[in-house]
Amino acid sequence: GDTGGADVRPGGDDLPFVYSGTLVVQGQGVARVRATGPLTELGKIGRALLSVEPEATSIERETGHLVRRLALLGATLCLLVIVVYGLTRGDWVRGVLAGLTLAMATLPEEFPVVLTVFLALGAWRLSRRSVLTRRVAAVETLGAATVLCVDKTGTLTLNEMGVRSLRVGAESLDLRGGGDELPEAFHEVVEFAILAGQRDPFDPMEKAFKRLGDRFLVQTEHMHEDWTLVREYSLSPELLARSRVWRSRETDDYVIAAKGAPEAIADLCHLDDGALERLSRDVSAMADEGLRVLGVARASVPPQALPVIQHEFTFELLGLVGLEDPVRPTAVEAVKECRAAGIRVVMITGDYPGTARNIGLQVGLDIEKVVTGPELDGMTPAELQACVKTTSVFARVVPEQKLRLVEALKANGEIVAMTGDGVNDAPALKSAHIGIAMGGRGTDVAREAASLVLLDDDFTSIVQAVRLGRRIFDNLQKAMAYIFAVHVPIAGMSFLPVLFRWPLALFPVHIVFLELIIDPACSIVFEAEDEEADVMRRPPRDPRAQLFGVRTLTLSLAQGVVVLALVAAGYGLTLRAGLSENEARAFAFTTLIVANLGLIFANRSWTQTIFARLAVPNRALWFVTGGALAFLILSLNVPALNRVFRFAELGAGHFGLAVALGIASILWFEGLKAGSRL
Repeated sequence: GDTGGADVRPGGDDLPFVYSGTLVVQGQGVARVRATGPLTELGKIGRALLSVEPEATSIERETGHLVRRLALLGATLCLLVIVVYGLTRGDWVRGVLAGLTLAMATLPEEFPVVLTVFLALGAWRLSRRSVLTRRVAAVETLGAATVLCVDKTGTLTLNEMGVRSLRVGAESLDLRGGGDELPEAFHEVVEFAILAGQRDPFDPMEKAFKRLGDRFLVQTEHMHEDWTLVREYSLSPELLARSRVWRSRETDDYVIAAKGAPEAIADLCHLDDGALERLSRDVSAMADEGLRVLGVARASVPPQALPVIQHEFTFELLGLVGLEDPVRPTAVEAVKECRAAGIRVVMITGDYPGTARNIGLQVGLDIEKVVTGPELDGMTPAELQACVKTTSVFARVVPEQKLRLVEALKANGEIVAMTGDGVNDAPALKSAHIGIAMGGRGTDVAREAASLVLLDDDFTSIVQAVRLGRRIFDNLQKAMAYIFAVHVPIAGMSFLPVLFRWPLALFPVHIVFLELIIDPACSIVFEAEDEEADVMRRPPRDPRAQLFGVRTLTLSLAQGVVVLALVAAGYGLTLRAGLSENEARAFAFTTLIVANLGLIFANRSWTQTIFARLAVPNRALWFVTGGALAFLILSLNVPALNRVFRFAELGAGHFGLAVALGIASILWFEGLKAGSRL
């Protein structure tokens, strides 16, 4: 209908608007288009999503910088080798060959490949834990999460509502016990709670009321399958209560059943101060038991033109209903695991503070301070930032306030994971570093805005995803450290012979052979490594910490330099001892291959020795090791391959010495691990 140009915001069923996403359940009508595209309600949400730009992760930025720097270094060294070789030896063709070999040895083509493979396989592993990845970069960000903001209903709880208690006046009834009879005093409150809901419900709360009626009232006069629905007054932001008007077969009057938030029902019943105080006391007592509390009321009017709003009925308060949503059995252990991992869990719920406090107590949250939505509205940004530092439970929060909470946590330097399921949760999900939508009960808009989708809506799945995120980052760091370490001797053995006027030790064919080991090793072997024992017993990594920090670079460089020193020493000494150029090259290459495999084994763990880590299975490791050794033996012993690789057959003594040098190159690192925790 025409609103006369008034600024009316769609959103309540009591307003004459429909929009994309509206579900027509009965009746018919004619609608006139008032807005399209970005001017619609969903369009406004879309604009809000566009204003929140997803950021590139620190690993993506760092890897990009590293690749550019190493590529520049490789190109510079390539030109330098060509010039030096050409000027000192007069052979420019061989100089170009030496330069290309060095360029192949230094170009960091593995880094982006490894990052892509790790994140893609990480997303696959997450899917096996009921977490769907929509943005692959969120996989590595999970390991840095410092705060998990979660809903109560369906995440920490089972979302399996059941009516646990009833209160009528001064009488109360606990329904946890057995029995098939309901005291007469409580029949009416159950009757009108059912009348105020859907006949064929899908909402968990409404289903709970229907089960209660089927249990106690099915053979009584309090069930009214033959009544006709005349009108419904739906929930609205101004009044959180629903009323349904029925035509009864027993009387000429219309019967109205109302159900909703206790304060809304109290408003409809126009309670005096004394009754309001008693109601508030009863609600608080029930909420403190962890119950979701609803009020129930009734009214009746003669058949006539019905009023526009519910307030015009004369309602009578019938009582209160307390619904219980049991805590997930795994939630307590999951929260404890988060605490051990240095992750703070923040519960955000629309329920009463008493209910939130009780659930928080059950799962092990800090409930000393509970902040409500109205209190949030009265806070300045600075006050909110101070508040979120010490508060783990927020109650009576509306979806629009979640964005403020996320922004406040981010302003404090936290890495925030946020769960949500509604359309209005979408901006908060997109603003969070890791937005997690509920797959079971979430809306399409929420899933589109999120980085991850929780298929089973279980908090434990989030914790398992964090564990996997930490494992991925650890293994990614090991793979990158190995790549950096192994390129030092490869690049060194391409450059030092030019510098010392030795015969070239490596040609492009040797680099290609080495890449056949490096790429599978860093992409598959390290990705398949199991997590370290302390992965969830250490604090989240500093989000500002670099993948290639000083410690990582120092250890990687030290490993590579030691290998280079032994390979170069072996190559130089074999030349001086009178071995031919091809024999010396075969000796150096064998040493380099064995050292390369040693680096793979050594970098599987920076806290366990090679022998201790062998107890952890890794099938890909043995495939890479077996394949590398088989190809090495063939290249040393098959004449055709000897010519391709420019090798000569090595005697058993020289082969054994090369293997020993390769093994010796990583012994110092094993000693360092055995003597201290890195």
